[in-house]
Amino acid sequence: QVQLVESGGGLVQPGGSLRLSCATSGFTLDYYAIAWFRQAPGKEREGVLCINRRDIGFYYSDSVKGRFTISRDNAKNTVYLQMNSLKPEDTAVYYCAADGSGLCFRTAKQYDYWGHGTQVTASS
Repeated sequence: QVQLVESGGGLVQPGGSLRLSCATSGFTLDYYAIAWFRQAPGKEREGVLCINRRDIGFYYSDSVKGRFTISRDNAKNTVYLQMNSLKPEDTAVYYCAADGSGLCFRTAKQYDYWGHGTQVTASS
């Protein structure tokens, strides 16, 4: 049974940091691409970052460049999203998604599996 479980979200002051984790099970992470998406209230889901099976990262949101990074630990079946210098506009539910081709795509519909999301709120 394939599962993706996000954790690490919470309330943080603007300028603060959080590290989100996406724990995977039911498939071999080594062969998959993992992307992070986010969805703010009243807005469409947008891609943030993706890491392909070769550990190459792709930014899908210009607003997070220089602040967010993505990494993976295949031995732990986990992908991380490090978020620094958080801004109020980063507030959203963050989702991780997996693609079995090992390739990264900007569009959400390309992904095979999804987690349930974790809330991130940057507010004073």
